[in-house]
Amino acid sequence: MHAGLVIGLKCWARALGGLTMASMLAGASGAALAQSYPTRPIRLIIPYPPGGAGDIVGRLLANKLGENLGQPIIIDNRGGGAQVIATELAAKAAPDGYTLFLASATHAINPGGKKKLPYDTVKDFAPITMVANSPLLFVANPSVGISNMKELVALAKAQPGKLNYGSSGPGTGGHLSVELLQVMTGISMTHIPFKGAGPALTDLIGGQVQIVSTSPLAALPFVKAGKLKALGMTGRSRFPTAPDIPTVAESGFPGYEASLWYGLLAPAGTPAAIISRLHADTVKAIKSSLVSEQLLTNGAEPSGTSPQELQSFIVADIKRWTDVIKSSGIQIE
Repeated sequence: MHAGLVIGLKCWARALGGLTMASMLAGASGAALAQSYPTRPIRLIIPYPPGGAGDIVGRLLANKLGENLGQPIIIDNRGGGAQVIATELAAKAAPDGYTLFLASATHAINPGGKKKLPYDTVKDFAPITMVANSPLLFVANPSVGISNMKELVALAKAQPGKLNYGSSGPGTGGHLSVELLQVMTGISMTHIPFKGAGPALTDLIGGQVQIVSTSPLAALPFVKAGKLKALGMTGRSRFPTAPDIPTVAESGFPGYEASLWYGLLAPAGTPAAIISRLHADTVKAIKSSLVSEQLLTNGAEPSGTSPQELQSFIVADIKRWTDVIKSSGIQIE
């Protein structure tokens, strides 16, 4: 064999061995990192003030996840600014596994509704898992005289612009879930924004507005009392605690889906070994009877996706809401 070829093969073998050894060391280092993590309390940034649905979901998760990880999880409520303040804080935190972020549907709405954001919604975060999905419920004042989604759409087509629908504010899930229906069906209703779901439901019961899309947890007590009429759930499937209420999609509008989802994220660059550990312990927490039962009681359906599935969902959700915002011409700023 030619001497040069022999020397070349030996060099290639040494290089390959070096790469293999480096890979083995990296793998061992990652495994050791996951085993030693965490060594101090973890901060969970929640983009809501205390007491709201998102805060309830975050605290339920934090208590059980902290037990699984062996370290307390400290809640950091950062409400306001359409969640931009909290999201920027999380995006710019050190990617060491000690800052987590509870993202929600607004995380995917903001890119289409805001001219400029101080972070990249996708690139600046490492997904961990979907925590829960909470559908919305279309409800009507009984005096409107409709009983389902088909009748709502038919009435809105017959009286364009005359029906008023309330929401907890511009750009919220309740607002955009109705706009999505309008884009899909070609109907036109007038948006009346409120400072929260409570005031919107109060005026719905009083007859000042005719339609509201809001949390089942907030609306179902009024439905059971006969003060409101349930028309349809906005989720992909019927909600476990209200199986008699059909979804909007199965009511004659296939492809319709809107939900108030909650996903756990970390800053981009967080080591893969830590993401893997967080994913395993978070899913374990979500699937526990304590957390899953409490989530259902509070109007949210437990999830527990892979990081890749959450990433794909967020990308698709951004596109969907951006399209709805552009098609409807609504202003969120």
